[in-house]
Amino acid sequence: MTITGEEFRRALGHFATGVTVVTVRRSQELIHGMTANAFTAVSLEPPLVLVCVDQRARSHPLLLEQKRFGVNVLREDQEPLACYFADSDQDHETAKRLGVEYAASERGTPWLKECLARLDCTLVATHEGGDHTLFIGQVEQASAGTGRPLLFYGGKFGGLASRAT
Repeated sequence: MTITGEEFRRALGHFATGVTVVTVRRSQELIHGMTANAFTAVSLEPPLVLVCVDQRARSHPLLLEQKRFGVNVLREDQEPLACYFADSDQDHETAKRLGVEYAASERGTPWLKECLARLDCTLVATHEGGDHTLFIGQVEQASAGTGRPLLFYGGKFGGLASRAT
């Protein structure tokens, strides 16, 4: 018995994930970002992460070409950024209106200026998986800020519910 794509998507919608933006250089002046919730840690020694990218995504050939990328973990107040970077047609005016600003790691890898955590990664392996490619990056630099994470669950963005202590 084979399940449909819709059944699979509906089932996976019950798994809450954090929301990241993967950033990669398009040219010396231009940076492209892609919202990704298919992201996870792989190993502590060496520090490795994995991000799954649709093979039709604009970021896909850029990641293969550049061999370096940033992973930016979004705060719960950054839903507009998640929506902006989910669109492959990113324009300067919209980015400016949303306050998108970039910084660079010590190695020059592009990062979002403000987010919960940032990782500077070197591509060490790729694996095809259906219509996606699994990009494995070795983390060369990391920084963490403060705040609460943006989550994705049931096809919607949200945050952590407050807990009584």
